[in-house]
Amino acid sequence: MKTKTVAILGASTDRNKFGNKAVRAFLQAGYRVFPINPKEPVVEGLPSYPSIRDIPERPDVISVYLPPPVTLKLLHDIVQRGCEELWLNPGADSREVVAAAESLGLKVVQVCSIVALGLSPAQF
Repeated sequence: MKTKTVAILGASTDRNKFGNKAVRAFLQAGYRVFPINPKEPVVEGLPSYPSIRDIPERPDVISVYLPPPVTLKLLHDIVQRGCEELWLNPGADSREVVAAAESLGLKVVQVCSIVALGLSPAQF
């Protein structure tokens, strides 16, 4: 059975931010995690990639922790990389982003990805 993969757009080195908590939550849930952060070379001991275009493979899930205007600019890169589902976390899930992503053929899931894993952000 293949290990699920996730790319986290907005991964952070700040352990108080949800972009960092998500990295730790997905690791705990057994995913292979690809943090995406153009300013940090390492997040939670994992190599961080400057953009979704730079990760070595197509992820099963892309989980977004970015403001909607930033996410809108990245949608075409997300489509090119591909994924089974695009998870838009609270604060990243504006109506405009959802509509644009769906119009590009992405399967959008509006969810707190940590909670969707059956975990609590307070754990991290």
